[in-house]
Order: sequence, then structure tokens, then C-alpha cells
Amino acid sequence: MILSKNIKAAARSLSKACNDLNFSEPVTHVYNPLEYAWPAHEQYITRAANNKKKVVFLGMNPGPFGMAQTGVPFGEVSAVRDWIGINAPISKPENEHPKRPIEGLKCARSEVSGRRLWGLFAERFNSADTFFTDHFIINHLPSGIHGKKREESNARQTAYR
Repeated sequence: MILSKNIKAAARSLSKACNDLNFSEPVTHVYNPLEYAWPAHEQYITRAANNKKKVVFLGMNPGPFGMAQTGVPFGEVSAVRDWIGINAPISKPENEHPKRPIEGLKCARSEVSGRRLWGLFAERFNSADTFFTDHFIINHLPSGIHGKKREESNARQTAYR
């Protein structure tokens, strides 16, 4: 339990740091699921990070139909709800992108990478608890970044202000 408590504290600290990031155009919306989906993320940490791990999978950032919806890394809705067993309420970000609404565990869209990843683990391990005995999945940047498509030649120059 001490480990999950420390990871929760680190997630809170990371959430605050992510809120301080500033992006230039064409970024228009930045979601922080560690904030608006905290109850689900906290439930995930409690369930998944309760002991030392042999393997930690590190994702980059949330997809719009995964962690952005569920608060769980690679958070394919059906895997989060049905296999992992997360059922916490999820609110909405303050500045919601009109084309990327947050519907939480009611989202009907599928996160392809999450469906594949959690699907693989569901095939390999008979339960989420068995998987979490030695494994943990986390994103190193939990911010969901939305806006217009950026020209690749300018991407490095304009990503951060």
C-alpha cells in the first residue's frame, strides 16, 4: 500500500506540472485526465500498483478514446470497465474540444492501441489481478493535446512556448 500511496502522490505532482505546460498554436486544447478523471486513475493505481513490479510499460501520452476518456493508460473503455474493473466517475475537462468530447466509461469509440494491448494481456493472463502481480502500465506525459494538424517542418520549432 505504501507503493501505491507514493505513486498517487507522484501522479498528483505530475498532474500539477502538466497544468503548467504552455503550448503554442495550433494546439487549442490540453486535457489532463489526472485531474478530471482522478477517481478512475486513483482506482487504477490502487488496483495495479500495490506491490513491486518486474515490468513497467511506459506509454507516451493519452489517446482521445483511451486514457483521455477513462483515466487509465491505454484505457480502452471495455478493458478498463470489464477486465480491470474500474467503475469510478469521470468528469469533463474545463475546456473541452468540440470534436473530442469526454464521455468517460460510456464512450462508444475504441482506442485501438489500448484494445490491442489490454486484449493481449487478457489473453495471456487469466485476470487483471494476475497481470498486475508483476506488471504496471503508465504514461510519462498524461496530457492529451488537441488542435489543428501541425506541419512537420515547423513542429519542433513551435511545440512549446
